[in-house]
Amino acid sequence: MLLFGHPFIASERFYHVEDVDMIFHTPSNSTLYAEFNEASLELFEHMQKNSLNYAVKVADVEELIYAESLGATYIIVGSDLAKNGQKIAENYLFDAKILVEIEDKKEIEVMAYEGIDGVIFPNAIIHVNS
Repeated sequence: MLLFGHPFIASERFYHVEDVDMIFHTPSNSTLYAEFNEASLELFEHMQKNSLNYAVKVADVEELIYAESLGATYIIVGSDLAKNGQKIAENYLFDAKILVEIEDKKEIEVMAYEGIDGVIFPNAIIHVNS
């Protein structure tokens, strides 16, 4: 299981960007993070075209499938979508890993029993200022 932002485990950080220009304010080779919406399609296409590692936060199954098709490295879901999202990812052999947003270390065990690829704590996401 992947753990991002856990206080005991060193891990990479995700840099929250909202447009292509914000990418230039992140460290090189960093993992980018964006929330799925139609306004971000140009951003996703840029990241995919340039082979950048990025995570996409999605709200539903349709967005989950789009995120995979757009080449996301990680797809971040809420706990309500975790089990079905992971099942879809496994069924369709997604390249992206499914991460579930959690607030408390106790949630790790629940996600482990569900077979989720990984979890991400809020402190793993750094907001980029343009």
